[in-house]
Amino acid sequence: MNRIAAVLLSSLTLAGSFATIASAETRADKPVLMASLEGKSNKTGWLAVLSEDKPKKKKQVKTNIHTSPIPRQLIDFTESVEAGTIIVDNSDRRLYHVLGNGTAVAYGISVGRDGFIWTGAEKVTAKAEWPTWNPPAEMRRREAKKGHILPKTMKGGINNPLGARALYLGSTEYRIHGTNQPSSIGHAMSSGCIRMANEDVEHLYAQVALGTQVIVRD
Repeated sequence: MNRIAAVLLSSLTLAGSFATIASAETRADKPVLMASLEGKSNKTGWLAVLSEDKPKKKKQVKTNIHTSPIPRQLIDFTESVEAGTIIVDNSDRRLYHVLGNGTAVAYGISVGRDGFIWTGAEKVTAKAEWPTWNPPAEMRRREAKKGHILPKTMKGGINNPLGARALYLGSTEYRIHGTNQPSSIGHAMSSGCIRMANEDVEHLYAQVALGTQVIVRD
């Protein structure tokens, strides 16, 4: 029995020696990559092999969805109009809120595209924060012909085309409102409404009272 145990022990010792030699040869000729968790930014071994050393792309988050590409400005304004009046200039793509004492705040806006631009004088008859959008039936039919199905109504929110605030003009369907497409500011892209970036319409909204005169001109 002792003899059998001695033989087995001798065999295991010999096998271990061959394994050590083989391991040393492998390390010398073909380095073995070992996984490491040394650091999140320092990938080695199998972690590097699996990711092919390609850094993961960070998701880009839009940070300018509320900001106008045309910053609002305090400007000299010498036209003879009552303080508080809002003037929309279609050609300049600007909205002027007259402060009086020869000054006004100028905002970049988007106006009606060809066939939808208009002029006239109205008053602010209602105000709403994060307004509900109820596209007119004519608009829904028009867009349906293009393959765009519009909802009959859409609650206010970040995806709502009316944006953060709305000033309703008279009994018309036109509004001065925010937008979820600030890239449209400075262009003629709307269906007649006056679009402003959300930050700008919030700024204007806070200063405008019901009954404010709004003049839309070429």
